[in-house]
Amino acid sequence: MSIETIITNAWQRKAAWLWLLLPISWLYGLITLLRRHAYKVGLLSSYRAPIPVMVIGNISVGGSGKTPLIIALVNHLQKRGIKVGVISRGYGGDTSQMPALVNATSLPNVVGDEPCLIVHMTSVAMAVCPNRQQAITALLDAEPDLQLIIADDGLQHYALKRDIEWIVVDAVRGFGNEQLLPTGFLREPMSRLEGAHVIYHEKPNTDSAKSSEAQNSERLTMRLQADELQHLWSPQSPIKQIDNVVSASNSRVHAVSGIGYPQRFFDTLESLGFDVIGHPYPDHYDFSLAELLQYSDYPIVVTSKDAVKIKALLSDYTAEQASSDEYAQLVSRLWVLPVTAVLSDNCYDHLNQQLKALGIEADSDVGTKTPS
Repeated sequence: MSIETIITNAWQRKAAWLWLLLPISWLYGLITLLRRHAYKVGLLSSYRAPIPVMVIGNISVGGSGKTPLIIALVNHLQKRGIKVGVISRGYGGDTSQMPALVNATSLPNVVGDEPCLIVHMTSVAMAVCPNRQQAITALLDAEPDLQLIIADDGLQHYALKRDIEWIVVDAVRGFGNEQLLPTGFLREPMSRLEGAHVIYHEKPNTDSAKSSEAQNSERLTMRLQADELQHLWSPQSPIKQIDNVVSASNSRVHAVSGIGYPQRFFDTLESLGFDVIGHPYPDHYDFSLAELLQYSDYPIVVTSKDAVKIKALLSDYTAEQASSDEYAQLVSRLWVLPVTAVLSDNCYDHLNQQLKALGIEADSDVGTKTPS
């Protein structure tokens, strides 16, 4: 088990030994405060893009649902005729090849797994680079008629000025012990949420989520809706399918996850009726096919983000591997659980107001409300 996994598990359990790290958290908090103030007063310079920038981020470490949210926003904006592009730091990619444009043939080990997933789901114009200014320049050189840029996970990147800022909060996971790194999993203090545009990621289809929205009609919320399981890979040669794994109740599955908060993935599968054997890996983990072979007794279910990396591995099959019964059986066991972000009507109304204030007009009002 990696150090990252140990710390992540400790955060989830609110382990008592984490308080021994409090002096480091105080130092981290001081540095964070001074750095943000330096940008605010101009001691450190920040870049203003030639078109409006919308930053989607969070104040916590680990998955909060940002990627599905970005995919939903891009789809919404595209339907309304707004020309949108996306930038990302390209975590997990090859920085020596950045800035880089992301397209349908891009590989996760070059541009990162989340950019590959975003482009696969939306075909949006996208560029990646740790230097966001360079990413924006590359993107606008390729797509000069863009009206809006969405910056993935750039909340703490104060070197980039932003016109709209949405902070995603996992309302179910909460904030743990509410301490900064490494005692807790907060990148910035809770005070960062004061006066901010916060999107609360609620647990789907629960009374608490409904009551929360009813009590606060102005609350901006989203939830993740699970779609049907899909086979991860369909090679040219026929393979033996696993019958009824999608619909069978209490089917036992290996849930393999390399995302920021794997427990949400496990909980979602359990809510669908599966008997889950959870295998959490560090965020952005690079799986190997040999590693997946060990889960040979039950079907393997992965997230969409992990699927893009595993597909890249499968596409590199050698003829010998493809004809091997062992690898053929692995392919037949691999499934992916797609999820879709469903935003409250308030989110879309709020976004439309912000875009209008920036002079960004949509061609139509199609798709502005949450699907029923």
